Amino acid sequence: MHHLKTAANVVSAGLRSRLRASLRWVHHASEHLHGTQLEAYATSMQLLHAYMSVTASVSSRHNTMKEFRSTSTLAVDAVSCALRSGDVHLAVELLEQGRTIIWTQTTRLRTPLDTLQTRGDRAMTLMKRFRDLSSLFDIANYLDDISKVDVEAEATRYRRLVGDWDETVEEIRKIEGFSRFLLPPLFSDLQDAARDGPIIVLIASRSSCDAIIIPHQQPPTSIQLPTDFWKLANLVVALQKAVNKEAGPKGNQRALIKVLRELWYDVVGPVVESLGGIARQGSRIWWCPTSLFNFLPSHAAGEYKEKGHSLSQQYTSSYTPSLTALIEARRSHERSPSVLFVAIGQSCPAGASFTLDAVEPELELVRSLLPPPPTVSFSKITSVDATKSRALCALRDNTWLHLACHGTQKLDKPFESAFLMRDQPLSLLDITQTDLSRHQFAFLSACETAVGDFSTPDEVIHLAAGLQFAGVKSVVGTLWKVNDSTVERLVKAFYENLCGDGKMNCKRAARALHRAVQSLACDTDMPLDQRIVFVHIGI
Repeated sequence: MHHLKTAANVVSAGLRSRLRASLRWVHHASEHLHGTQLEAYATSMQLLHAYMSVTASVSSRHNTMKEFRSTSTLAVDAVSCALRSGDVHLAVELLEQGRTIIWTQTTRLRTPLDTLQTRGDRAMTLMKRFRDLSSLFDIANYLDDISKVDVEAEATRYRRLVGDWDETVEEIRKIEGFSRFLLPPLFSDLQDAARDGPIIVLIASRSSCDAIIIPHQQPPTSIQLPTDFWKLANLVVALQKAVNKEAGPKGNQRALIKVLRELWYDVVGPVVESLGGIARQGSRIWWCPTSLFNFLPSHAAGEYKEKGHSLSQQYTSSYTPSLTALIEARRSHERSPSVLFVAIGQSCPAGASFTLDAVEPELELVRSLLPPPPTVSFSKITSVDATKSRALCALRDNTWLHLACHGTQKLDKPFESAFLMRDQPLSLLDITQTDLSRHQFAFLSACETAVGDFSTPDEVIHLAAGLQFAGVKSVVGTLWKVNDSTVERLVKAFYENLCGDGKMNCKRAARALHRAVQSLACDTDMPLDQRIVFVHIGI
C-alpha cells in the first residue's frame, strides 16, 4: 500500500501513470480493508479530475471514463466506504466530487465572475485573463475531429493552456472571499441544494446500497437499503422488458407493477418512512440517483393495490444529476417581465421514412394554452424551417422551449444522442456548446430524452441533463418511448396547470407535471408505462 501511495504521488510520473497507480491502490486497499481506503479513493478522484482537465475534447473524456473502467463506480464506492466509517458529510462531498466529471469539466468555464469586478484593478485583470483563457479553452474543448488537427501539437498547446489557466485560478483564490473558487464544494455549501425540499441521494455500490437524506438545516441521515447491487441490476433488466411489453386490458402491465412494487418495498418505502419528520406530505423532494438507480423510476414506486401506498400520493418528485447543478440553477433564477417562448417541431426529419403527424397539432395546442402577449412572446419553427442551425439560433434567442420531434439515444456514443431536425441531428454535443444560462424551462416532447449511458451511469449523459448543465433551470423529459395520444393529453394537462392563471414561473413545472400525471392516472385505458414516462429535472 505504501508503494502504491508513493507511486500515485510521484508528480514527474505524469497524470496517466499516477491515476493507474491510484486505482490499483483503491483496488487492493478495498480488497484487504486497509486503513488507507478512504485516502486512496480521495487521491484517485483528485487525479481523475486533473487528468480529465487536460483531456481536450468531450468525447475523448468519455472514452477516458470507459478506458479506466473502474472509474465508473469510483464515486459510489468511495461514498459507501465513507458511510461505513460513519462520515455522512464526507460521503456527500466525495459523491459530488466524483460524479458528473465530464459535465463539471465542460461547464466549469461558465462560472459567474461579476463579483470580482468590485475587488479592485488586480481582480479586474485576473477576471479578464480568466475569461480570455476560458474562451480559448472552450474552443479546444470541442476539437473532436482529430483527423483535422496535429494531435501532438494540439495536446502540447492544450497542456500549456491548462497551466496558464490553473495559475490564474490560483491567483483568484488569493482574493478575499474566493478561496474555494472552482474547488469541490464543502458539505456546508452543498446542503443549500435542499433549500426548497430534501434531497435523497441513492447509492448503488457492490459493497452496499444506501440512501442519504439531506435536509436543509438538519444533519443528513443515511439508511442502508434492504437490497443489493445484483438485485437492482435484475430490476433494471425486468423494467426494460416490462416497458416493452404490450399492455393488457385497462392498461394493466403486471410485469411493470411487479417492478414498481419491488422498488417501493426495497428503496422508496424505507426512504419515505424516514422523511416523516423532515418533509410534510404534499411537499417537494429531489432524487439524486447514482449507478443503477439512474435507470429506475423512483418517482413512480408504489404498492399498486387498493388502498396501497405510493410515493406520488405523498410527495412531488423531481430529479437532479448533482447537488451543484441544483444550486447553480437556483442561483441564477431570474424572471423577466416577458417570456420569450419558442416551440420547435420537426415531423419529417432527415432520412426518416415516416411522418410524426401529431407534431403540428401539439405546437398549436401549446400556443393556445400559453398566456397572450405581453406576458408571453411566442414563436414557432416547424417543417422545412426546423433545421439544426435554425433550432440552435432559436435555442439561444429564447428562454423557454417546447421541443416536439423524434429523439434518439446513442448508448455507444451518448454525446451523439440528438433531436432529429430536417437536415441534420441537433446533438447533445451541440447543446453543451451553447450557453443557456439565462434559460428558464424546456419541455422535451420526444422519446428517450432522460435515458443515461450504462457504461458511465454517473456521468448522467442524456439530452435532458445536457440542457440543465448548459444552464436551463427546469426540464421535463422522457424515460422511454412515448405515444402521440399520451403526449397530447399530458401536454394539455401540464400547461393548464403551469400557466392556467396567466402567470409563468418555471419553479411551478414540477407540480404542474405531478398534477398532470395524476389526472392521467384516472384513465385506466392508458398503459401504466405511458403514465409514468415523463420526469422533471431541476428547480
